[in-house]
Amino acid sequence: MIKGERIFLRALEISDYLLINEWRNNPKLNYYLGGNIFLVSSEREKKSIENKIFDDSKNIYFAICDNESNELIGYSSINDIDLRNLKALWEGTLIGEKFLGKGYGLESAKLMLNFLFDQYPVNKCYAYCLETHPATIKLFNSLGFKKDGVLREEVYKNGEFKNVLLFSILRREINDKF
Repeated sequence: MIKGERIFLRALEISDYLLINEWRNNPKLNYYLGGNIFLVSSEREKKSIENKIFDDSKNIYFAICDNESNELIGYSSINDIDLRNLKALWEGTLIGEKFLGKGYGLESAKLMLNFLFDQYPVNKCYAYCLETHPATIKLFNSLGFKKDGVLREEVYKNGEFKNVLLFSILRREINDKF
């Protein structure tokens, strides 16, 4: 367990699949996600969670839980850990709708990044977000990420092509930030 002020990170459990499936099928939560929208059955979600639990060779998945209630409030992941080039992709964080706008994303991001840089010899963590998602851009900026570029018309979503922004933070920058 990785404990923060209001939340803690723990390994995913198979039983988490029901709530995660509800979130992944929520149009409001999917609107700003960088990838395409897929409706996922609960059985497929369960299998996906099982795969995440049993194959952690290049990916880390954490459940985000409330310190007081132990309630699952979201999940986050670091993916494509590349030990040759010493970099990793922060795939992002999904927070349940009733917990949005309360700072849980920022707190969980700090915990995730500290874990990554403390436990892996990576030099860089990079991340993507839709150009039209101001909350994620604000989050990246507050964490010290630098905007590296724009992937023009990278994703077809909600009937139009969307630009995707690329951000990154280096090991020396995170040590200055947290």
